Amino acid sequence: MTELPTTPALVPPPSKIVAVHSSYRSRAMERGTLPPWPSYFLKPPNTIADDGDPVRRPPGCELLAFEGEVALIIGTRATRVTPAAAWEHVGWVTAANDFGVYDLRYADKGSNVRSKGIDGFTPLGPLLLDARAIDPATIHLRTWVNGLLVQDANANSDMFFSFADIVADISRLTTLEPGDIILTGTPTGSTVVQPGDFVEVEVRARGTGTGNAEHSTGPLRSPVAEADYALTEPGAMPKADDAQRAQAYGARGVNGAPASPAASADGSGAGTAGGSPCPADLLAAVAAVSTATLASQLKKRGYDSVTLDGLHTTQPARKMAGFARTVRYVPYREDLFKAHGGGFNAQKQAVEQVRPGEILVIEARGDHTAGTIGDILALRAQVRGAVGIVTDGAIRDARALTRNLDIPVYYGAAHPAVLGRRHVPWETNTTIACAGVTIQPGDILAGDADGVIVIPAGIALEVARDAREQERQEEFIAEMVAHGESVDGLYPIGAKWRPAYEAWLKEAALKEAALKDPAVLAGNPVLTDNPAEGTGP
Repeated sequence: MTELPTTPALVPPPSKIVAVHSSYRSRAMERGTLPPWPSYFLKPPNTIADDGDPVRRPPGCELLAFEGEVALIIGTRATRVTPAAAWEHVGWVTAANDFGVYDLRYADKGSNVRSKGIDGFTPLGPLLLDARAIDPATIHLRTWVNGLLVQDANANSDMFFSFADIVADISRLTTLEPGDIILTGTPTGSTVVQPGDFVEVEVRARGTGTGNAEHSTGPLRSPVAEADYALTEPGAMPKADDAQRAQAYGARGVNGAPASPAASADGSGAGTAGGSPCPADLLAAVAAVSTATLASQLKKRGYDSVTLDGLHTTQPARKMAGFARTVRYVPYREDLFKAHGGGFNAQKQAVEQVRPGEILVIEARGDHTAGTIGDILALRAQVRGAVGIVTDGAIRDARALTRNLDIPVYYGAAHPAVLGRRHVPWETNTTIACAGVTIQPGDILAGDADGVIVIPAGIALEVARDAREQERQEEFIAEMVAHGESVDGLYPIGAKWRPAYEAWLKEAALKEAALKDPAVLAGNPVLTDNPAEGTGP
């Protein structure tokens, strides 16, 4: 058996390093963008550094930022490969750190030649994972600064472009040679580091063999230091302004909304310091409350046009929460349908672009006289990881969608005709109007038996937390009403009922803790069946 290389130094030197601008949803939410396809820049091979090598901040720069990333190293030549075959061309997976100085971004208009092409700005290693021996869906990335966890992301749940998508896309026009490196993007949590700081990146993944043992690259260690050379003209010199500083330090919450260190979607304090919650936690927080409560909280914030009206659901007992993946249909016209309606049209493209945790949202102008999606494409969306489908048009194969699909489908009507009777699939990943509501790619949608509501991602965590508190209060109020109390001063909770509510919360928390560990009851009073007994006004 051929012995495989174990470190990047033993792999053929790369002809190129291709880096993805944005591929993690948590990072895109910070920046307020959801790109429809990957975009790239190149880093020269001289940027490669080993585990333990210092990363030196250039003279005059203040905004040196790390970006923990998963690096793919090509094992066999890849030219115009399909996503299904792309992983076969990946030889190894390792940890990488895509360092850059924001002070020089202005000089090259997005190509990052000066800001990220500096010697030693791409540490790799320390160990290689054999791509054939790991499951890419289990790849997990973590980054620490001075021992504090600052990035923590599962590629399968956070990335909106898969590793296979990226390899296939690059290979369409650029042949990937053995040894070439792809830096696959960074999640939320990237920020500025200073000389004296110590950054570590680790990649882990489950194996494909018996027992599914976990594999690790080990921590990739990068001490940060000052450069020992002078930077003089001619040439662009470092400069920074408040806009660059904001970009470099990173949003401390979704779309720049402030968040406390170690913030989490459930308020428990779990999470990475200074970063926004991971997308899975954000969706879990939204899914924990009803659409009625969400609508109430959004109305308090001035949002009255966020409920999708007139829709039915195939799964009224199932809750839906996910990020919007949009597709727009335009009215049928013979020549346009001939050009855009057949083959791998926008409808099918949208289905094949769906990532785990997303909802396929279709704008059909409220036209109920032709189907907009049927059982086969809906099943494909489910297999791709969709958590729901929403259309303001009609569905076909309604019986199959109800009986055979696990995810809910929200729709305006059922109709037997194919979409070509009324619609032309036109474009994906664009702002659309569905059931009277404007929806942008990356917006959060929630659905239940009451209907569907859209929540701007920038306020979703705040809304979900306040909605959870509202539902706790309403649960307490309902118990009190069931015991015969008047709603006067109770609904909503007034000053005279506040102490009773606080006591109810404490006892409820104690009961929940006791379910996990009965020992927590030691030394505590016996819990009563009526949490408010003896505590009411």
